[in-house]
Amino acid sequence: MTYALETRGLDKHFGGLHVTRDLSLKIAPGARHALIGPNGAGKTTVINQLTGVLEPSAGRILLEGQDITDLPVHKRVLRGLSRTFQINQLYPDLTPLETIGLAVSERLGGGGNWWRRMGTRDDINAEIAETLERFRLLDVMNDRTSTLPYGKQRLLEIAVAIAAKPRVLLLDEPAAGVPEGERKDILAAVAALPRDVTVLLIEHDMDLVFSFADRISVLVSGALLVEGPPDEVARDPQVKAVYLGEAA
Repeated sequence: MTYALETRGLDKHFGGLHVTRDLSLKIAPGARHALIGPNGAGKTTVINQLTGVLEPSAGRILLEGQDITDLPVHKRVLRGLSRTFQINQLYPDLTPLETIGLAVSERLGGGGNWWRRMGTRDDINAEIAETLERFRLLDVMNDRTSTLPYGKQRLLEIAVAIAAKPRVLLLDEPAAGVPEGERKDILAAVAALPRDVTVLLIEHDMDLVFSFADRISVLVSGALLVEGPPDEVARDPQVKAVYLGEAA
């Protein structure tokens, strides 16, 4: 099988601090795969290596069978790898309409003059409208992003990632910090992601993880502890020891 995303012996250390340890992951095409682990397990460091923010100390990263280990961030995006961030990376003074318009125009090669293109091309307008509706942002599409409820900001970041038309999407804790009353929209948006997009989810919310994932990898101290279907992972004594403090 050619995997959608694969790591081989991925290793990262900062001086004497070893953060990722000989990590080999295989994410199948179309998978709903979750990477979980306690605080400090190295999950975000893994994502940063996958996306090119951090250079691995050792190991390789393959996207659809092609080695991307040495590619910069923007070239990985062009190859079909997109992500969201644990802390929003949005333009606070733009509206959701403008933000998604910029993302769509950039993908189509017109990011430098996106403000001229918005409103002049029916195909771009239709995609912006469909994305706003899919992520429940129509009611706030003309509001400045900085004024949006936090749940709406998280939805907007997922919408921007999808506007890049990725084949592999990395979601870094999409529900983090979202008030309980707004979480249902996040859950619905993640559940409704297109099936032709392979998704790797990093999340602490176990309700979201077990309602979404068809396979789970458990990371502890930068190394893979357990991997398998959700029901097997939930019963594993090592996982219980990590999360519940029980004796394995």
